[in-house]
Amino acid sequence: MLDSQLVLAAGDPVAHVINHYFIKIGDFWLWSSAQSNLVLTAIILIFGMKWVVKNVSTGPESEGNARYVTKNPFAHFIEVICVYLRDQVAEPLLHDRTRQLMPFLWSIFFFILVNNLLGLVPLLDLQHTVARFLGQEHPKWSAVGGTATQSIWVTAVLAIVAGVFFNVAAIKRLGVGGYFHHMTGGAPIFVAPLIFLLEFLGQIVIKPTALAIRLFANMTAGHILLATMFSFVGMVWGANLLLFSTVSVISLLAGTAIMFLEIFVGVLQAFVFMFLTTVFISLMDHHGDHEHEHGDAGAAAAH
Repeated sequence: MLDSQLVLAAGDPVAHVINHYFIKIGDFWLWSSAQSNLVLTAIILIFGMKWVVKNVSTGPESEGNARYVTKNPFAHFIEVICVYLRDQVAEPLLHDRTRQLMPFLWSIFFFILVNNLLGLVPLLDLQHTVARFLGQEHPKWSAVGGTATQSIWVTAVLAIVAGVFFNVAAIKRLGVGGYFHHMTGGAPIFVAPLIFLLEFLGQIVIKPTALAIRLFANMTAGHILLATMFSFVGMVWGANLLLFSTVSVISLLAGTAIMFLEIFVGVLQAFVFMFLTTVFISLMDHHGDHEHEHGDAGAAAAH
């Protein structure tokens, strides 16, 4: 059966993206493929970043100027990404708090990025292929695979963590009183309660919800489109050779193009999640103080 051997070539493309159970009792899932993906991502980041740090750290003085040179091209690539995110993305928004907050922002960027890219690796299909060779015609389980960031539960937890972080960062920056006062925007007393309610809902509900749905929707749509394009190969199996060859070539070419697009989207969505979190932190800052500083700087320049 061809659809048991070709990656993603099956009748239901959604099955190659969504979460699958691995261990369950009745209808209760004790463990799923998405949970395995999250653990695998954590392992990759813990050991991978330790390796990166080792290869980008400054060497002993005996090496001379060579001690400042990165030991590995890929480690240097990761270092460049980190420096760009810190200096070009976060610092213009966070100013003096950049170095303090960057460990969290780097962590959430790379965690989402690795999960997005793991969703493009056909781990589900490899396991299902092996299971079919062993006699399971339509296996529903999977130990690992799929797209963890396709699950609204996963993106919701990521958004909640980000929401807690940018609200705690705001309270730490402004104090409890300043945090609540900031939400009125200096509005007159008769409209201040309404503005406060809207701002409070935005901080607690709307912003985290937007983060969760944006990541969930993009990962779901793109990965299902990729699975759909490859599935056309299996749909014409059994037809004449010319039709099979033509559809297969077109499907594989289109799927390859979409694969590159999905790699870009996976990187972009990790960046967008991290960037929006940074923006939400910066929105709850001493804007009046910054404006005052800019005004003083402008006045000094005029003189």
